[in-house]
Amino acid sequence: MVINMLPHYIPLMLNCTGRRCVVVGGGEVAARKAAALIAASADTIVISPSLAPHLMACYEKGQMKWNNRNYREGDLKGAYLVYAATDKEEVNAAVVKEAEGWGIPVNDTSDGMRGTFITPASFRRGGLIVAVSTSGAGPLVSRKLCREVDAAFGDHYEAYIDFLSRVRGQIKDRVHDAERRKSLYRSLAEMDILAQIREGCFRPWSDDELASWIEAEQEERE
Repeated sequence: MVINMLPHYIPLMLNCTGRRCVVVGGGEVAARKAAALIAASADTIVISPSLAPHLMACYEKGQMKWNNRNYREGDLKGAYLVYAATDKEEVNAAVVKEAEGWGIPVNDTSDGMRGTFITPASFRRGGLIVAVSTSGAGPLVSRKLCREVDAAFGDHYEAYIDFLSRVRGQIKDRVHDAERRKSLYRSLAEMDILAQIREGCFRPWSDDELASWIEAEQEERE
């Protein structure tokens, strides 16, 4: 009996801001991949002789670049991330081969096992991103699980993540000692801010209150 072993994927969050990301293909699948890249402020390039309506709208708004032709070898040079998203297996295979030759992460939307990464189902609440994957075994199941997890989260997390981000930024600006910063991050994680937000009794801190909290926490540990 042959056992189909799924790859052991490493979950990552990529910062694609300003980076050249290429989508080969112009259909609905390509449109979804391009939309995610555009939302991530990537330098998005779509290579296809035609575009789905949503992609055309993005191009006309100046949100992406369009190479109005079929894919050619060499198109991927300098790319940070690549999606092979055509309806032709041989084209997708060629895109994967070139990307791997350049050492560029590549996803084959028609066969996730053939590329070097897969895109999980995900949802976003402000700075909170939750991703769900079945390692490629069941993409539709991943989406179902993602909806179930999403339903379990309230809007409280968006305010909580915003608070955490603001306080961490202040700590980075005001505290230069690495060990003290780590200690403050631990204190921040242990605070019951999320409970206060859920109960409706949380009031955003002023800059002076943030500075006072940082100072008081440091003095307590000295």
